Amino acid sequence: MDASRQNLEFASILFPATPPDAELEACLEPDFFGDLNLDQVLAQLTAGPRDEYRLEPFFWLALVQPEAVRYRQDACRDLERDEVRVPIDAFAAEMRRMREHVEQAEKLRHNWQKRAWLLDAAAIYCDAVERLAAELAMLDLQSEALLLLGDYITGYADSQPFKTLAAETRTLEDELHSIDYAIYTDGLHVTVELPQGQPDYGSEVEAVFAKFAQREPFSQRPRLRDFPDMSTVEERVIDRVAKLFQQEFAELAAFCQRHADFLDPAVARFDREVQLYLGYLDLIQPLRAAGLPFAYPDISGEDKEEHVADSFDLALALKLLPAGADVVTNGFELHGAERVFVVTGPNNGGKTTFARTFGQLHHLAALGLPVPGSRAKLFLQDRIFSHFEHEEDVETLRGKFEDELIRVHGILEEATPDSLIVMNESFSSTTLDDARTVGEQVLRQVLELEVLGVYVTFVDELASLTEATVSMVSQVVPENPAQRTFKVIRMPANGLAYAWAIAEKYGLTYERLLETVPT
Repeated sequence: MDASRQNLEFASILFPATPPDAELEACLEPDFFGDLNLDQVLAQLTAGPRDEYRLEPFFWLALVQPEAVRYRQDACRDLERDEVRVPIDAFAAEMRRMREHVEQAEKLRHNWQKRAWLLDAAAIYCDAVERLAAELAMLDLQSEALLLLGDYITGYADSQPFKTLAAETRTLEDELHSIDYAIYTDGLHVTVELPQGQPDYGSEVEAVFAKFAQREPFSQRPRLRDFPDMSTVEERVIDRVAKLFQQEFAELAAFCQRHADFLDPAVARFDREVQLYLGYLDLIQPLRAAGLPFAYPDISGEDKEEHVADSFDLALALKLLPAGADVVTNGFELHGAERVFVVTGPNNGGKTTFARTFGQLHHLAALGLPVPGSRAKLFLQDRIFSHFEHEEDVETLRGKFEDELIRVHGILEEATPDSLIVMNESFSSTTLDDARTVGEQVLRQVLELEVLGVYVTFVDELASLTEATVSMVSQVVPENPAQRTFKVIRMPANGLAYAWAIAEKYGLTYERLLETVPT
């Protein structure tokens, strides 16, 4: 073990200090997840075999310390290397097989069969741990997380408790596999006895039929663990065998009692936690293969200057790519006193997508994962708040505008200077004058907090409210204003956002007119 790490105890591959188990246990899906479509990303990440790992709390709970983020970034970089990924994938597969044996044992009704499945589970576990320890020892690991893991696994595999478990498991398996017994049948009467020197005709039968074989012959000799369940006859046969070989079966019973909890907690934690990295890397691999960039962002808990290049909405990209559609990338920058992007432009032009991208980037960065984009420098927020247009809730007996005001008030009450706020089409249900008046008051309070954020609006005047606001405008093709480019660039508002909103509201857009006016 490296002397620089010999006093460090491995706790988690996701958390550099003691994992916040209580916080994870109580963690719920954040309110902003649905608005930012991060719930869709999580659903794809946890689909299929990874559903068993219960990764949701790890994806919900963002980190708030830059060093914790970098701990994960380094680990994820290591796991992107094939020579690291392959043995860990193999270990995960064996651990999954081990759990299947344990789960099967719990379902079985016959005690000897249950114990045999548990013995097999222990054998799979011991082999997997020893193989992982040997393979990690040969790797040039770079991250603190995996270096500590490697040291822990090596020390654990070399510990006396594990050596005892492995030795007892293999000895007992050898003893049980060496058991021979004879079965005699006379009609419905079955007798189980010790063999009396009768010849084993198995090899002779194989030799006779070998010339007809299409592939290598294999043994069909039954063992306790070969079947999910046994018939009544099989159970009675095994009970009789247990009486004939009392010592071996007594050792099996004692082994299962002695090693009922053979799984090491730190190994089990690693097996679960590493799936957050592996699942996310698998999720973005097709996007990378299609040429979309991902980068590990430079994270700061103090500097609010940001710059991102070639980024995109991850949830949208995961939908568009399988359909063969193009994914449009955008970038943004914040300098000096700049804090909030005010995004204007035509409807369906990419404004909401830009807002979602901004929020997604910050949450994914706070998870220590690579984010969409060729490069990124981001502020590490303490919380994310979102305000998107929702359907009116008739149970509250409030109008839509009143409900929006109450929701925004709640955000402003809870937000701190280290928070992030994403507001999309807020107050679009009211008149232009009210939207301008209320929007200006809300935006000024947001700016007073010095939070970072995005404010999507049809009120162009808000884009130049103070030096802290940055105007971003969604673009159209100059020769054909009805065609959106979905690019959102930094430029002064052009004064057309409200006109577009009114045209959309009353069905007077260029597209709608083409549908109604004969050509």
